[in-house]
Amino acid sequence: MSENPSTTPGGPQPESIRFFGTTWVDHKDGYGLRRAGVSAGSLVAAVAACLVMRFAYQGLEIADVGSFVDLLFILVFSVCSALAFARTWEGFRRRPADPAREEAMRSLKAIGFIGSLVAYFCRSLIEAPGEKLRRTEYETAQARYEKRKGSRAGNPSARKKRK
Repeated sequence: MSENPSTTPGGPQPESIRFFGTTWVDHKDGYGLRRAGVSAGSLVAAVAACLVMRFAYQGLEIADVGSFVDLLFILVFSVCSALAFARTWEGFRRRPADPAREEAMRSLKAIGFIGSLVAYFCRSLIEAPGEKLRRTEYETAQARYEKRKGSRAGNPSARKKRK
């Protein structure tokens, strides 16, 4: 089924953001409620993750694996959470320069998932996570489209022929 070209909007289309769709463009259709929901959800998930980590640590204490393993457990999850927070926060500000490297960091982000959740929570207090980046890209694409559209002379076959 083909759409009528006159009803299809021309130019660049906004990129969808998880949980927000394209409501970030004009902040309508429950944008504020979605932001509040995302903030609360990511905070609840981070707290739940901390409880799970606490249970895991208690399991290590019960197993009496030694202070070295206890310290290693705390150190690994702390460092990975800090790095995951920084990587996630940076991902809201700019696209990765090297997507392959970002893909390689996926396991680190999985281990430090609490840091990613906290970054998501903090960013959703300010805006939809990634909104500023996508808004800048969208506005740039719109400006380029308008410039190209304004400089075109129209359909060459529709022009009148000179005699």
